[in-house]
Amino acid sequence: MDSVRIFDTTLRDGEQSPGFSMNTEEKIRMARQLAALGVDIIEAGFPISSRGDLDAVQQVAREVRTVPIAALARAKQQDVNAAIEALEPAAAPRLHIFLATSDLHLRVKLNMTREQALEAISSMIRLGRNSVGEVEFSAEDAGRTDIGFLCQVCQVAVDAGATILNLPDTVGYAVPDEYGAMFEQVRAHLDDPQGITLSAHCHDDLGLAVANSLAAVRAGVRQIECTVNGIGERAGNAALEEIAVALAVRKESFGVTTNIKLEELFRSSRMLTEITGAVVAPNKAVVGANAFAHEAGIHQDGIIKNPLTYEIMSPESVGVPSRSFVLGKHSGRNALKVSLRTLGYEPSDEELAECYKRVTTLADEAKQVRPRDLVAIAHEVMRRRPAAVAAEASSAV
Repeated sequence: MDSVRIFDTTLRDGEQSPGFSMNTEEKIRMARQLAALGVDIIEAGFPISSRGDLDAVQQVAREVRTVPIAALARAKQQDVNAAIEALEPAAAPRLHIFLATSDLHLRVKLNMTREQALEAISSMIRLGRNSVGEVEFSAEDAGRTDIGFLCQVCQVAVDAGATILNLPDTVGYAVPDEYGAMFEQVRAHLDDPQGITLSAHCHDDLGLAVANSLAAVRAGVRQIECTVNGIGERAGNAALEEIAVALAVRKESFGVTTNIKLEELFRSSRMLTEITGAVVAPNKAVVGANAFAHEAGIHQDGIIKNPLTYEIMSPESVGVPSRSFVLGKHSGRNALKVSLRTLGYEPSDEELAECYKRVTTLADEAKQVRPRDLVAIAHEVMRRRPAAVAAEASSAV
């Protein structure tokens, strides 16, 4: 099976979003966890942005020796030189050069002609290759770039020495069929050259970042750029955990594997949350608090009988300690019985019925029944048992 490389940009693109800035110590800590997670490349920062970021990239490169380290640079000499300096300690450095290629960006943002852009791309990649063996080129706003010019850009980048071509959906405008078709056209133009990897980098402005990334895989892309928890500019990047699990759960459909250790996903998510203080939404796929929580009675009953009825992967497979049954107004008797047993109670049918009545009444008022609430209800209902039975239930707690 083909392998898709996971290029993690949590420490660069993710950190650029408001409220997610990390100091050097935090970057090193997160980078070590990313290495444990099994990512293939860590983009550690944008060295030209500040001396502190340059130093942070150097420190990550010194501390993390088992994963290639990338640094970002605009197609400008001072950027490339700063990135080269930052990558000097890396065991396996990658220089990541980018330049916007859409006519909108060239005209409005850069005040450049297409010819000037091609010259900058070629000269800066050649400059970088003098010092760093592996150079990636990103055509910023590729999704809105004229396809004929984009093919020309990619050819120039390859001729200059880039071995990874990243065609990002910078503003989250693409839809899956269009994004996949773009890669197919570029591949056809380049005639699938040996030693060149195509890469996808998607933003989530329309909520399609993961879908677009997976469409790119179907189109032959073998590197996906993404972030833990999907953090990043504006609405964020494609979420690493969602891509990794999708490719694993639907392996037969996509026909590819990754090196991601799925059991480290939850730990990675929690570490990032701890570092940034930004909690993921409860309904977030894979790592959200509700990803393996069940309240509806029909779902709870199915899970009790066979988890495959409502879970396409187990919580343990992605590092979540266990699933949970949430007791609320939609819960069923079977889940209540399991919850009572977990707390050490073995209710009779009559006691279960009374507990269920009280739980649903409380849930109507409080929305959710906490474990301590359930203990109080169970104690109140079961204290009327004969002394011997009550003592046995108490010892079980």
